[in-house]
This record gives sequence, C-alpha cells and structure tokens, in this order.
Amino acid sequence: MSIGAVLAFLRDDFPEVTISKIRFLEAEGLVEPQRTPSGYRKFSPADVERLAYVLRMQRDHYLPLRVIREHLDAIERGEAPPALPSAADTRPGPLDEADRELVASADVSSGVRLGRAELLAAAEAGEQELAAWESYGLIAPGPDGGYDGEALQVARLIAELGRYGLEPRHLRAMKAAADREIALVEQVVAPLRRHRNPQTRAHAEATARELATLSVRLHAAMVQAGLRARG
Repeated sequence: MSIGAVLAFLRDDFPEVTISKIRFLEAEGLVEPQRTPSGYRKFSPADVERLAYVLRMQRDHYLPLRVIREHLDAIERGEAPPALPSAADTRPGPLDEADRELVASADVSSGVRLGRAELLAAAEAGEQELAAWESYGLIAPGPDGGYDGEALQVARLIAELGRYGLEPRHLRAMKAAADREIALVEQVVAPLRRHRNPQTRAHAEATARELATLSVRLHAAMVQAGLRARG
C-alpha cells in the first residue's frame, strides 16, 4: 500500500492521523516500509498493523513511543507485551482532554480561511473583543487579512477564558510563554528544515508537531501539579 492508501485505511479508526504523523513514526523506527526503486514507500499488511497498534496505544493508553516500541519488540520475539496500565491510571484529566480536542481540531481546520466577520461569528465574540485580543498580540490576521483554523482555535479559547473573567491583559504571560516555547522548538527543527532532502524537511514538520504536543502536555502537568499543591 502507498502512504496515501495507508492514511485512508487508518482514518476510519484514527481520524486524527496525518501523513506527517506516519512519516514521524517511520523516522522513529516504529515502522519500516519497503521502498520502490524510485523511492516511494510501500507498506505491507504487517506495517499497517504495527501503525494501528502504535496509534491505539497512544490514543487509548497514552503510552510514550519508547514503551510502545518495547511492546512491539516483545511481540516480534513471540512474547507477551508488558501489562498495560489500569484504566484509572490512564484516564485523562480535563486538561488532557482539552489538549486532544485542540490537536484534533487543528488537524481538521488547518486549511480553513476565515474573514473577520466569520471569525467573530465562529468564536461568538464581538468586534471590540477581537480588537482587544489583537492589541495585546494574542491573535493576528494573515497577510491576506484572513484567519486560519489555528487562529480560530485561539479565538475560541480566549473567548472561553473571558467567560471566567480573564481579560486579554491577563493572557499576556501565556503569549510570552508560548513565544519562548516556539523558540525552543525552532532550535531543534531549524537544522532539519534547511536540509536538502525533502524527507528530512517533512520530518522536521512532524517533529515540530510532536514537540508542540509534548510542550502542551508538560505545561498542563505543571499547572495541575501546582494547583494540587496549593489545594
């Protein structure tokens, strides 16, 4: 199967999967498809089964790739994989659910372009609110004056926080923290993006997405831990 056919097959059970995600898992050594003489990937049924196993372990049990690799190695040796954590240990908290929803929505809406009025309607916000968000640098239109799917997600989250009394001035610290995290991710992926090999450049984009997800999870874990300590 080609990578496009694999993507179509997996999306029935894993609608959030992308070609970048599949390439990232390949780069991490979790699947090793054969290559045609012209360099195209050809996935066997066993490769697709491995990919489905990896995605299922991430989605249902939140296992890191290192642990999933141990499971796959045990299965290849004919051994039983390590026991999975209990449901109580793997049940996501509210911030984990928010993270998953945000990532999935970003995948779906990555090609969206909205005008100003459309963004306001989708975010259920007013013109004055959007103007305030922009004045504090929380959101900005693109060169064409429109907004993409990620801007829509940011707008919705800012509006939701506003319902709890958090104003744009309160969110400047979050924007500053996000900018610092972006700089850290860029340090890792910048050398890959400059590479001549297009596969390496594609791996850079997948790596950036994975690092962004890990950054969100780390931030959520720190906030949860801090609130628990104060409670």
